[in-house]
Amino acid sequence: MKRPLSRIAVRCCCASLFATGAVFAADTNTPPVKAEPVMKPEEFYEGGTNSYNNWVEFSAGEFILTGRKPQFQQDQRVQGRTFGGIEDFHYTEQLDKKTTFTVDGRALPDENDYKLKLDLTREKVGYLRLSYDEFATWYNGDGGFDPATGTYYPMQGDALTLNRGEFSVEGGLRLEGKPNVTFKYTHAFRDGEKSSTIWGITHPGGLTRGLSPSFYDIDEHSDAFQVDVTHHILKSDVGLGFRYEMGNLDNSLKIDQSPGEPVERKITDKENTSYHLFNANAFTETWIKDKLFLTTGFSFSDLDNDFSGSRIYGTDFDVSYAPDALNGFGYYNLSGNSHLREYVANINLMALPAKNWYIVPSVRVQREDTDASFTGLETLGTDTPVPFSGTSDSGLTDVRERLDVRYTGVTNWVFYGRGEWTEGEGNLNEFGGTGPVGGIGVAPIQRKTEDDRLFQKYNIGARWYPLRTVTVDAGGYYKFDHYGYNSPLDSTPNDAASPDRYPAYLVLQDFETYDGNLSLTLRPATTVTLVSRYEYQLSTIHTRPDPISGLPGTISSDMTSHIFSQNVSWCPWSRLFLQAGFNYVASEVETPAERFTQAILAAQNNYWTLNFSSGFVVDDKTDFNVNYFYYRADDYQNNTPDGVPYGSGTQEHGVTATLVRRLSKQLRLTVRYGFFHSDDDLYGGHRNFDAHGIFSTLQYRF
Repeated sequence: MKRPLSRIAVRCCCASLFATGAVFAADTNTPPVKAEPVMKPEEFYEGGTNSYNNWVEFSAGEFILTGRKPQFQQDQRVQGRTFGGIEDFHYTEQLDKKTTFTVDGRALPDENDYKLKLDLTREKVGYLRLSYDEFATWYNGDGGFDPATGTYYPMQGDALTLNRGEFSVEGGLRLEGKPNVTFKYTHAFRDGEKSSTIWGITHPGGLTRGLSPSFYDIDEHSDAFQVDVTHHILKSDVGLGFRYEMGNLDNSLKIDQSPGEPVERKITDKENTSYHLFNANAFTETWIKDKLFLTTGFSFSDLDNDFSGSRIYGTDFDVSYAPDALNGFGYYNLSGNSHLREYVANINLMALPAKNWYIVPSVRVQREDTDASFTGLETLGTDTPVPFSGTSDSGLTDVRERLDVRYTGVTNWVFYGRGEWTEGEGNLNEFGGTGPVGGIGVAPIQRKTEDDRLFQKYNIGARWYPLRTVTVDAGGYYKFDHYGYNSPLDSTPNDAASPDRYPAYLVLQDFETYDGNLSLTLRPATTVTLVSRYEYQLSTIHTRPDPISGLPGTISSDMTSHIFSQNVSWCPWSRLFLQAGFNYVASEVETPAERFTQAILAAQNNYWTLNFSSGFVVDDKTDFNVNYFYYRADDYQNNTPDGVPYGSGTQEHGVTATLVRRLSKQLRLTVRYGFFHSDDDLYGGHRNFDAHGIFSTLQYRF
């Protein structure tokens, strides 16, 4: 944080006095004192006239934890209780007048957080850049809590860890008057485990519940080669790019079915995809006239996938298929291929037809064609596996038009609006799929579906400055998305006796949203700013089934949201600032099902947050900061034994205090203390934790 300008100005005035050469001495024959150079404000902040463009920052920290460790790891994004390493490193060397070499890095081994970037730049020639970045995220893989029996389904050990990383080599040619050429190679990966919202079946108290630990085992990597060329020709900037990418996604969903029961089974649902992607794209940007700017773009993509997979039951994960009376529906030897071709073109025109008017019309056209085929063996219990196969193909065309308008011709007012329309149509043909095993199940489908789409969205708003200290913003939008479906061929009847009606069961779905917002910014004093905001949103989903079902259309979902926020900032003294914010959201989603059963409740998403921050400049070398946050969601409703509670009942708060001390012109010490608390009613208190943390960094500039 830079020093307040008022204090810096005082010191600069003192420095200017000495710089004038004014000397207060009785002996006028004494040689004049050589004037000290005037220091800039940022030099005062850094501690002298030496800028010290390079630095290394070491860090170390420790957490003291009570409670559920995996939830603490997920919330605080840390691996363990002790951590440290090189928080930040930067080094720049001017090799000659036109060549610069730069190194940036980070190395925190305990958190598996690494970064290295090497950059060599030659002015008016180009650059060569090498970078590596790797970091981890943590997930609580616990499976849920049953209030009726008090049973909790934890994932043993620490939180699940998923590592992400990327290595790239990039070079750019930047010769004057010549096309700019950029080449980049990127290797990216994801490796590890993360939690899943797809839970398996349990039977606490003899009732079926969707609770059990489930997680994804992820192993993904890709290699991409990219070349981009841009050049300025006459009044236009033009560009052409090519990208080739290949990769492999070897993932599996692992579900613990009926944990702790005599019928417990481990399900491994494997999905492997290898792909090849080619993309070519081009663009132009042209000033046709001083007030007329045209841009165009085109992209073509070709994606080819080979996929395989299986869903196998066993006494452990990653086992081979073996018949067993406890096994549910599964499959193995799944093998197939899919192919996607996509074409996208757009054109935008920015026009300034008259003073205070800004108009941008645009058009975007997208076409997609896909086809796929697959084979496999379906399993159930001890029955003989049954072969299955299928094919599908689809096509869609979407045309989107958009118009943006802004007008500033009324004093102290800004008006803006946008209209957006998308018309589309498509078709999907599906033949085959899994079928009955041992006489159980439904026949493979034979279906042709035609659909039409119409999306509309209208935004309007205004900003008003009635006084220098007051700003009013008002706006909103209306959005309507229409989906119509027709199935000229459908082997699954849609009458009440059919066991398999969805998705051709639907013939229409409309999504409608109204949104309005109002904000007020007040500056009653030069040191005080208040920002108030309110937003209202109403969203509904209208659904109509096939008339043969004998059921009428209905509002299948109705969501109402109110959002209030208030923020205050106050700077009572040049050494002190105070900021506070409050947000409240009241949101509810209603469905027809809640009127007929207690197993499904209206979804509540009501919560409020409070945050506070303060900074104090103790002296020229010391800063002190305090931050506090509070979060509360009180939506938990215990509807057992009718259903599984899903509403959030969470309370979290935390406070941090930070002290920054400049020990010398080159050495800076930061010490931070934090306390964090979390309660979660949804998991019966099993995810609660308290954590105290101490963290420090030592920065050396050179």
